[in-house]
Amino acid sequence: MTPERLYAVIEATWPAAEAMPHGPWTIRDGQGGGKRVSAATARQPVTAADLPVAEDAMQALGQTPLFMIRAGESALDALLEGYGYQVIDPVNIYAGAAAPLAVAPPQATAFALWEPLAIQLDIWAEGGIGPARIEVMRRASFPKTAILLRDGQRAAATAFCAIHDGIAMIHALEVRAPCRRRGMGRNAVAQAAIWAQANGADRVAAVCTRANTGANALYASLGMACVGQYHYRIKPEEERAA
Repeated sequence: MTPERLYAVIEATWPAAEAMPHGPWTIRDGQGGGKRVSAATARQPVTAADLPVAEDAMQALGQTPLFMIRAGESALDALLEGYGYQVIDPVNIYAGAAAPLAVAPPQATAFALWEPLAIQLDIWAEGGIGPARIEVMRRASFPKTAILLRDGQRAAATAFCAIHDGIAMIHALEVRAPCRRRGMGRNAVAQAAIWAQANGADRVAAVCTRANTGANALYASLGMACVGQYHYRIKPEEERAA
């Protein structure tokens, strides 16, 4: 499974409101949905003369200039560094076969449903995943689902999952603070894998920042391999204001 294939899966399952070719760039209208749907990417090699094209296009959308750097883009990375852009939020991509992950959680503790229930929206909101990111989920094409986890009688965790190219990508996994370290994340991945198989996918993938030690430990403990990375570059706020 190549990083390029996974980048396409991420793009399809967590889509921008619009992705527009603009010179050598793809410019994304994120509409407040976070870095992944707002960052510009290069469609071909670029030079310093191409940089203002992307900056102006993002600013015209009311967005701070932000670039995603993927595997093999070291020249772009160096160019942006030379113009004062700093690395922010390096991300790991994990993937694994669905079959070994599809271990049924305890009965009546895990559910796959669309649309998400109000309690799931509440859990996401507690973790900083607000309405703009919920709209990202709604934009994703089917098959997609929201995963709900229960811990006893209480709703404990939620996640979003969608399929592209035979890969089920997990996004927005959020576990309520009192329910952490109780297997909720493991059960969420298991339910996603069960749902994935039922909907024609044979692989499960997920993304998380390198700083998210809990998520990295979860995916590694489940035998999912770290198969790719990407990061963003953005100018420090004081330089943007200058």
